[in-house]
Amino acid sequence: MGDYREVSEMQEKTSPGANGDGAGTAETAPVRPVIPAAAAKRANASVIGMVVALVVSIAAFLPVILMNPLPKSDGFHPDIDVSAVARNATDVAGFTPVTPDTGKSFTSNYARWESGSGTGVPTWEVGYLTPNESFIGLVQTRQSNPTWLVQQTRSAPVTGTRAAGGQDWKLHDTGKGEKSMVLNYRGTTVVLTGSAQLDEFGELAAAVVQSMEANPAVTVSPSASTAP
Repeated sequence: MGDYREVSEMQEKTSPGANGDGAGTAETAPVRPVIPAAAAKRANASVIGMVVALVVSIAAFLPVILMNPLPKSDGFHPDIDVSAVARNATDVAGFTPVTPDTGKSFTSNYARWESGSGTGVPTWEVGYLTPNESFIGLVQTRQSNPTWLVQQTRSAPVTGTRAAGGQDWKLHDTGKGEKSMVLNYRGTTVVLTGSAQLDEFGELAAAVVQSMEANPAVTVSPSASTAP
């Protein structure tokens, strides 16, 4: 009998519920995934390959970038040969387009002959950048009319006159920045328009008059209007 009691006591001590702990209450340790060595090696190889490809691409494009630097915003101006363009436009214009000589103080960013298909007024046009980096646009025609002139001066009223090159130019000014100087001289009308200071307008206007006096030959058709 003693043996049976000893066996029963041993079963109670080793039973899962002997200490009041159920099998479902035991905490399960978290499972940590293990990446095989081969897979880890392949992943590292892919990253290294991407880095190598990036370095090769940069090395390939770097010489191209170095050989083509971006122009400096404060020093890049187009080199327009105004006189050459004017010579090509003379025959179709019917007059000698002005080519004001301002030395190196003014630079031109365009020069062109416009047939006047939109306005009905053919024009010689040149754009000038002033020493202070302002802009003055020059327009010359032998077929000026009041409507066209209002468009060129942005409907600005005449506020006075300015002497330049020995001639009196009409000053159109709205007081809002842009202004125009207009001269009807030797068979054509010249309009200068922009946001530059009046002293810069005067310098360019004087050069315009000098150019007109150096090339006085103008062919004006009987129907052409040169009203200021």
